[in-house]
Amino acid sequence: MATHPPRPAHRTKHLALLRYPFRNTVFDLTQSDNGLTNGTALWLGAQCLSLYLADALKLKAPPGRRLQAIELGSGIGLSALALCSMGWDVLATDLPDVISAVLSTNIARNAPHLPVGSGIIQARALDWTVPPDQWEWSNSTSIGLPNNPEKPQIDCTETLCPPFDLIISSDTLYATEIVQPLLRTLHALATLSARHGCRSPPAYIAVERRDPSLVDLALADAVTVWGFTTERVLQKKVAKAMERGGVRWDKEDWEGVEIWKLTQKTNNSP
Repeated sequence: MATHPPRPAHRTKHLALLRYPFRNTVFDLTQSDNGLTNGTALWLGAQCLSLYLADALKLKAPPGRRLQAIELGSGIGLSALALCSMGWDVLATDLPDVISAVLSTNIARNAPHLPVGSGIIQARALDWTVPPDQWEWSNSTSIGLPNNPEKPQIDCTETLCPPFDLIISSDTLYATEIVQPLLRTLHALATLSARHGCRSPPAYIAVERRDPSLVDLALADAVTVWGFTTERVLQKKVAKAMERGGVRWDKEDWEGVEIWKLTQKTNNSP
């Protein structure tokens, strides 16, 4: 049976289960649009970002290990599963309610059916309001949650941890109160990875410009407060990547979606 190209997220909110084609595989993704949280449904940013990364990423793995990525606000898991199917080891993070509602189910359902050569994928809770010095990389269920127990000895033999070669996030800039916690988390992850690896990893952030002042504030603070450089991916590059991925939506179907690349400047601290 032929597989139809994915439709824009706003046209599938009513579907509890999505059959989502990506490259040479199809993901079965549970979603919920019950209004309780933004994180349990598919959004446009994740759709555009996953197709752009599939087309644009040229990184090569260091000797002896696979490339590693971490996603902030993984939601239903599309971008994390997409990267994993491309051979990356991926740590998908979100709040516990989102993980239990959709993310863990989608990972468990799809991971066994990913193509040969895929990486591994793990889901763990990360609350951006938790200070980075309280994160626990060896905890199999959470990295940072309020009132976490005392940190155990770090051991990365079974849990994915820094250094990461890539940081991604999509559809996560929607409220003023989460801007600084998100930027602090990005900064900490880039710093940890640079400390353990050879360079600071790029962070790709996909946003829908519903609130232009909020997006502009976040991008400005990324530079002036947190020491990142910011570069918008040209829209024509995103459109070409989507076309090569088999997606040819009308312009109005994804108008307002932007992808930004954040790179940490050397020796910059807030």
